[in-house]
Amino acid sequence: MWALMVLLVVLLIGYTILTRTIFKKSKCKGNRPIAGKCVIITGGNTGIGKATALHLARRGARVILACRNRDKAEAAIAEIQQETGSTDSVYMHLDLASLKSVRSFAETFLNTEKRLDLLINNAGLVGDGRTEDGFGVQFGVNHLGHFLLTCLLLKRMKDTGGGRVITLSSMAHQWGHIDFDSLALNRHLGTGSYSWQFFHAYCSSKLCNVLFTYELAKRLKGSDVTCYSVHPGVVRTELSRNVSLWQKVFIEPVARLLFLTPEDGAQTTLHCALQEGLEQLSGHYFSCCAAQEMGAKAKDDAVARKLWEFSEMLCGLS
Repeated sequence: MWALMVLLVVLLIGYTILTRTIFKKSKCKGNRPIAGKCVIITGGNTGIGKATALHLARRGARVILACRNRDKAEAAIAEIQQETGSTDSVYMHLDLASLKSVRSFAETFLNTEKRLDLLINNAGLVGDGRTEDGFGVQFGVNHLGHFLLTCLLLKRMKDTGGGRVITLSSMAHQWGHIDFDSLALNRHLGTGSYSWQFFHAYCSSKLCNVLFTYELAKRLKGSDVTCYSVHPGVVRTELSRNVSLWQKVFIEPVARLLFLTPEDGAQTTLHCALQEGLEQLSGHYFSCCAAQEMGAKAKDDAVARKLWEFSEMLCGLS
């Protein structure tokens, strides 16, 4: 009996510590005007992206859901309209696993929309495989597709003025590593048949997100467009939809007990979108609605510049 009581106390203490650290919740308190402004959210039809879209639509923004699946997007738009009363949410097809699709999306957007105030690079995945262009899917979707999308839309953001680019990263970036020689040869950040191998590639893709934002901030100096990378928390989403069944069986009970809801996970993104006075923190990494100190690898000037130039070459921009 005593052993059981001790175990329960230890579990309760552990649960309390976890919910106040790794699984800590936060709340966006920003009130920057967004009504009438144009927002693109990649992967906005589900999870954190949909929760973000709901909040911004409720505040009067024009929300463009940039995603692959039309049916899911239209279902999300119907839900947004029902919950917010907004009729200014639209779907535009975007497949981040295809650079051709990214270019097509950008062309369509630039031909149909006059302004861009917020670009939220939200979509991401954990998994193995290749993109249409032959890149590792995590490098191609989580980083390269968003890199090209941002570059193609930056002029419109500068012309609009006061815009923000928000890119979802993860605390997992701390365990990432970018081997440029291997990336040039194999066109991926890591692969393999074991979960830890493509999880490490995921960590590396999230490091790419942080370094991209860090370098982008330098290149945006002199304009009034700013950028931020975000750790949304450990959230129950479809991020792991490509992992195996046995892994889902293990993850699901833990997720239900500890992981944040998509609404909770959207709070730091919303903070970076709506909080006044963040301009001096352009290029920083945010978690729990606050700027966080970045490790050395996340603000390595040489690696960030090399990743940018390498990405330009892969996308045909250089």
